[in-house]
Order: sequence, then structure tokens, then C-alpha cells
Amino acid sequence: MIAKGGYVYIVSNKIRSVLYTGVTANLSARSWEHKNGEGSFFTKKYKCTDIIYYEFFPDIESAITREKQLKKWKRDWKLELIRKFNPTLKDLYEEVEDMK
Repeated sequence: MIAKGGYVYIVSNKIRSVLYTGVTANLSARSWEHKNGEGSFFTKKYKCTDIIYYEFFPDIESAITREKQLKKWKRDWKLELIRKFNPTLKDLYEEVEDMK
């Protein structure tokens, strides 16, 4: 069996007041789900539709480990990480959709 890579990602609402960290093997499909209100209960409740950060890992286990690490981080630490990757906190949906 071939190991499949994975992504850790962060989605937010339009005003960037909520951050949600998740993990997936298919970032394009998962970002579409969030964009269309088919994400988790939390992301639907808080309207987290914009993907603002992601990291790729060669295996899903490493992505899950990183997700657990990021979920323990303070909000300020996450924002610093996001801004290094995406300085304007723009929605990266179009970029992610091109990964199909």
C-alpha cells in the first residue's frame, strides 16, 4: 500500500476572528467543503469558509501530529505562523483549488 500525504490547514471567517485547524488528505476537496458549509459543526457555526494557511506532509500521520501541536498553540502564535505564509490573510481557496 502506498502511503498518502496529508495537509494541516487553518480556516477562518471573513473577519478573521475565528481560527479552525484541521487535517486532510485532500486539501482541494476539504476546502470546497468548508467554502460550501459542509465542514465540521464548529466551522459551520462560526462561518469558517476561508482557507488562510496550509502545510503539506509526505504522510498523513505527520500531518496529524502537526495538527495536534498547532491546536495547543496560543492564537498569537498561530497568527504569526499564518502571516509568515500568508501576510495579508487572504483566502487561498483559488490557489488550493488549482491543486486538483
